[in-house]
This record gives sequence, C-alpha cells and structure tokens, in this order.
Amino acid sequence: MTRSIIANLFVVLLCAQVTSAQQSITPTSDALPGTKKLELTKPLHEVMVHGISQFAEQELQAAREKRTAPWLSAEDPDAAKEAARGRLREMIGAVDPLIGNPGLWITGDNTNNDLSGDAPNSVISTLMLWQVAEGISIEARVFTSEIPDVNGTPSFPPKGKFVVLLQDPGESIQANSKVVERIARSGVDVVCPVLVNRGTEFSMHPDIRRTNMTHREYIYRLGFNLGRHVIGYEVERTLALIEMLKSPKDEKEDSPPIVLVGIGEGAVIAQYVAALAPDKFDAVVLHGYFGPRENVWEEPIYRNVWKQLTEFGDAEIASLIAPTPLIIEAGKSPEVAGPPEPKPGQAKIAAPGAIKSPQLSAVKDEFERARKYYTAAGHTKKLHLIEKPSQVCGRETIAILNKTLGLELKDPDQESLKEFKVQEVDEEFHQAQQKRLIGELVRHTQMLLASSDKVRAKLWKDVDRSSVEAWEKQSPKYREMVYDSFIGKLDHDPSDPNPRSRKVIDEPTHVGYEVVLDLYASKDWSEENPGVIAGGILLLPRDLKKGEKRPVVVCQHGLEGVPMDTITLDETLRAFRAYKGFATQLVKQGFIVYAPQNPYKGFDDFRVLQRKSNPLGRSLFSYIIPQHQQTLNWLASLDYVDPERIAFYGLSYGGKTAVRVPPLLPGEAMNGDVGYCLSICSADFNEWIRKNASAEDRYSYIYTPEYEIFEWNMGHIANYAELSWLMAPRPFMVERGHDDGVAPDEWVGWEFAKVRRHYTKLGIKDQAEIEWFDGPHSINGDGTFKFLHRHLNWPESN
Repeated sequence: MTRSIIANLFVVLLCAQVTSAQQSITPTSDALPGTKKLELTKPLHEVMVHGISQFAEQELQAAREKRTAPWLSAEDPDAAKEAARGRLREMIGAVDPLIGNPGLWITGDNTNNDLSGDAPNSVISTLMLWQVAEGISIEARVFTSEIPDVNGTPSFPPKGKFVVLLQDPGESIQANSKVVERIARSGVDVVCPVLVNRGTEFSMHPDIRRTNMTHREYIYRLGFNLGRHVIGYEVERTLALIEMLKSPKDEKEDSPPIVLVGIGEGAVIAQYVAALAPDKFDAVVLHGYFGPRENVWEEPIYRNVWKQLTEFGDAEIASLIAPTPLIIEAGKSPEVAGPPEPKPGQAKIAAPGAIKSPQLSAVKDEFERARKYYTAAGHTKKLHLIEKPSQVCGRETIAILNKTLGLELKDPDQESLKEFKVQEVDEEFHQAQQKRLIGELVRHTQMLLASSDKVRAKLWKDVDRSSVEAWEKQSPKYREMVYDSFIGKLDHDPSDPNPRSRKVIDEPTHVGYEVVLDLYASKDWSEENPGVIAGGILLLPRDLKKGEKRPVVVCQHGLEGVPMDTITLDETLRAFRAYKGFATQLVKQGFIVYAPQNPYKGFDDFRVLQRKSNPLGRSLFSYIIPQHQQTLNWLASLDYVDPERIAFYGLSYGGKTAVRVPPLLPGEAMNGDVGYCLSICSADFNEWIRKNASAEDRYSYIYTPEYEIFEWNMGHIANYAELSWLMAPRPFMVERGHDDGVAPDEWVGWEFAKVRRHYTKLGIKDQAEIEWFDGPHSINGDGTFKFLHRHLNWPESN
C-alpha cells in the first residue's frame, strides 16, 4: 500500500469520526462529564443502607436533646398537659371509646386457693371479667383477704387498699405468684390484669401459617396499619379496671387508695396508664423499665411506637404523671435474648429484638431529666429513685409509700411468707385465658379493618372532581396529609449532589454509568461514613444527538434487588424472569433510562431502618422520596434530558414505590424541584390495607417475614386508590399478571375501579389504565411500553 493511499484512508476515517462525534453526544469516558470519578469498593446498597442507618441513629439522639416537655411552661399547663395526653393516646392507639358502667362478671373461681378464708390473713383469689370497649373485655385475678359472701365470692370492689400489679407477661406463673404473695402480705388487696404474653401458640391461622411471633408481636402487626397497638389495647383495659376500682360502693364512701405497680413489660404499660390518668392513682412504681429510649429499635418490635420520641421519652412521660408520686426501682427486668425459636411446624418470621435490664447509669441519666421536669413543676419530692431495690416493692418502696401516703404497709419477713401462699393457676387455664384474650383483640382488629374504607371515605368526602383545575387546587392538602400521617417528612435541606460516576456498561447500543449523589452529605465522606446518598445506573442511548432532549424512564427494582436486576438480559438469571431486562429494552427503544438503588436490600440491615425511624414519625420512604427528588433534580440538569418527561416504572417493592413517590412529588417544577410526569405500578397494586391487616387471607403480610412493611394508621388515611388519586391529572397505570401471588385479581380490580372513577370524573379517563396479562409476578412490557411511548411522546419505532 502506498504512502498516499494510507494518508487518504486516514483522512476518510478521521472525517467519519468527526461526523459521528457531531451526531452523538453519548459519553465514552470512564466518568460522565460534569461528575467526579466514583471510587466505591463496597456494593452501592450496602453503603446506602449503612449511611441511612447512621443518620437515623443520629436523629434519634438529636431528638432527645430537643424534647423539653413544653406543656410545663405553657400559659395553661393543665390544658397543655391534657392536649399532650391526647397526642400520646393516639400514638399508642388507645383511642377506642370505653364503655361506661361496664358489665362485670365475677366467676367465684376459688378452687385454686389453698387457704379457706377462715384463717387470719388468708387470701381469696377470684377471676374478674368485664367489658371494656366494643368487642374487648378484661380479665383480672383479685387477691383479697375480704371474707366472701354466702356464695363463696368476695364483693367487688373490696373495701381495702389496692395495688394494681401489672406483671411481666413473659415471666413464669411461679415467679409472678411470689411477687403477688409478697405484695399481698404487706396489707393490700392485689389486682392482676391479664396481659398478652410472649407465647407463640396463637400467632397463626390454621389454614395459612403457624409462626414464631410472640402474641404481642402478632397483635402489634394486626393493629399497626389500623392505628392500634398492643400497648394501647392493654392501656385501655387497665384504665377500665381502674375506673371500676375507683368507683365507691355508695355515695358516702371515698374511693380506695390505689398504687399502680409495673414490672418489666408490665411497667411499659403502667408508665402510659399513669401518664394518661395520673389522678386515678395515689402512687406509681416502675420496676425494671425506665431509661433512655433512643435504642428502642433494639427492643422487641411490639415496643415500637410511631412518632413517640418526637415528644415523649420516659422523662417526658414521667412529667405527665406528676404530681402523683413516682417511684423508679432500678431493678432487673425479665430478659429476652430475641424472638422465640420456631417450634416444629412454625415459620421463622418474627422480628429481631431483645429485652435487657436497664443499666443503672442509663436509668440515672433519664431520672435526672425527669427530675428537672418535676422540679420545674414544683414537685421535686414526688419523684424517687431506688438504685438498688431489694425486690419489687421492697422495704425501700414501702417506706416511701407509708411516709408519703400514710398507708401503714408492712414489709413481710421471710418466716411469715412461708405460711402465706397463693396457689398457682394451672397451665391449661392460663393458655385458655390467653386464647380468649388474643382472640378478642384479633376480632377487634378485623372489625376495624372491615370498617376502615368507611373512615377513609369520610376523610376524602370533600374531594372536588368538578374539574382538573379544582382537583389541582385541593390535592396539595391531601398530599401533605398523606406525607405527614404515615410516610414522615424529613426537615433537612438537601446537600449539593456532588455527582460521582463510573462506567459499568458498554454496549453497541448504549452505555451505562453507576452514579452516586449526596443527599445529606457527611463532613468527611468515606464508605464507613457516607451520609445519606442516592444512587443508581444511568443508561444512555449511543445515538443521542447534540441539542436533543429525550424522555427518561426511571426503572425501579423490587425487594432485595439492585439496579442491574432491571438491566440484565441473561435469561438464566432469576432477576430476568421477573424484570425481563425492561431497563435495557427501553434504552434500546431510544429512552434515557435510570435504574435507582432503593434502600430495601439487606434483610434485617434495611428492615431495622424502619425501626430506627418510626419513633420520630418517619418511615423507609422518608428517605426514598428525597432520594428520588435529588435524583430527579440532577437528571433534569443534564443537557440531554427533558425535565418535563421523566416517567416512573416500578415492579413489586418498586410498585410500592410507584404509589408513594411520584404522587407525593410535584407534578410540575416547583421551587426548583422536578417531579415525575407519570407512574406505572407493576406487580404490587392491590387492596393494600387488607393485605397488611388481615388475619384471614393467605396474601396477608401478617404471616410473612416483612415486619417493616406496616405503616401507622394507613388504613384510616389512604389505600392504594387514594394514593393513586394524588397522581392525577398525571397519567397512572397498573400492570397486573393473573398469576401474581401478591393478591387476587378481585382485590386489584376493586381498588383500581376507584382510581379509574377518579380520573373519569375529572374528565381524563384515558390517563388511567390497567393491563391484565396471563402471567406471574413480572414485567410484561406490552401495554406499559405503549403507555410510555404515548404519554412521553416518543415514537415506538426509532
């Protein structure tokens, strides 16, 4: 080949390259233009979850410093305290109307007594049952020395002094009986309400699944989405008991003195009871439970209370008990290493969580905070700490009660206790009692579930569908209501995104870059200290032209997924069976595609994020929503992105995202923020409240390992239909396979019918669609792709 021929060939090749460069602006370097080189050694999801976890813990600690019990310094402290008590009631779900003058049944069950009642200082034990609220009753065993009537049954309430003893429901019958013996021997009548225990026998449905959940977690799960809580139920039951005890037998009698004593889990309940009705007690004793609550996420999930630590730590709750004398016994509580190991036939689905005795130093720290409140209210002498109690209601506590209340209680010696016995309730009776107790609460939650749609209908009854304009004026109010009620909004301004990227895909038709953005940046960034980040993979078609702005489709993975799951075309991989490589399919059709990493990966590592966030009124989506907002704003800044044509398409947990993120972000650019122009929910849309609160349907999350899935009181705020309404007038679509095990077709159709009606009434029925296909829990990519092309104004053949 001559030198001139080689030169001419070189010129031709060079011209071809220049022409190509003029036609395409797709980056070819290892990092996107305008971004720094991404250096990441750990998987993106691990760094992301770790950063959110650190942030959530820091926020819990910061909240501790912000709590100030403002009701004490209010212009009208009494009114402010009552308002605070009302908020606390709602947080623990103690909101059911209690029945006035409840019916009382005295069983007269004295067969378990080993004392006849004729001997001095003998004890008669009687089982009491009465109605508390609709469908809820309480059982309590009363230990009294009062002589029974001719039928062998003591009158109720007896005339003596009372100790209402809330025992730890995980302790053995023998251990609890010893405490009753001691306290009763001091010279009081003892009333022991029955609490939901930590057994597992009834945490199941025989036709669905037997589980290793404790009964307390079972009721917690059933009630959470309906604004109820096992704590709230037991507080209501105890309050009804106190009302009964405080009622004098006739107008001439004074109410008997009552001391409320709680041990371990019983002290959890006693603390709330005393805070809500301090005037009902002459004194309160808490044993084995008092201290900082910032690590409540390490405790069993049934102690998780939505939004509580925004206002109420133990010290602030103590301030609501004042001026009733409060005695803190810094003793040991019954300890639990974790959820019960599954018995044969039980599924292992219980949430992690342990109970440890509070450290004395921690108790003293919280006690000092409580003392400041008592001092500020002028009640310093009403608060007591016993650092090393001899036992529950030991001599130190008895001395305080006698001095403060003039009760003349005795501290029984060991010899007298030997002759003072309360026969134990046999295990068979105890199990039957728990079955009744739990059965009532299960039925109550199901009653609430059945009526929840009526509650939502009243809440949304004023929706104006006369025009799109009328709805757009209204929708921000409902959007804020949903966001504040069960999602939880972070009040932090986002950091500069500081984009970093690296090339991870290089195909003939497209290139892909892994991208990381700061959301709430750490001062010294590292993988061990990343702050809160957003990230994912950006796919760019190679035929992008200079000056062209294309639509973007955000393709969201599901539970335990990663962005690459939506991208892979390897048919041997499990991810392909679900996602069909829909992100790659779409980039090959000319769309710009972004596949975000959402933080629901890592099993307990991510699930505990919900536990760390709920006490501050936040959820997993409190982070996901601003992550998407930061991502959208960054995408909109790219020269080749049309910010008005960014769509969302998510599968499974990504479908869960589809009805929570796009609807709550602005439909139009506002204050510099960009929103999604449409949303597609795939393989998730259904009757979500029933799925999260049903004790009877095999589709229910009650019997699965997803303990983070529950959202506080969502059932009375918004189901999937109402959430989807918030997308209007933007397009919304559901993709549904007939064989999808998420829920039956009937649930999906029922819920989508309400969405279609909303859009139709607004005069935009073509903006809401559903595609049914004969297939499983997967992307179908037929009607949804057409939906994207049509509403993003992008030709199907490019």
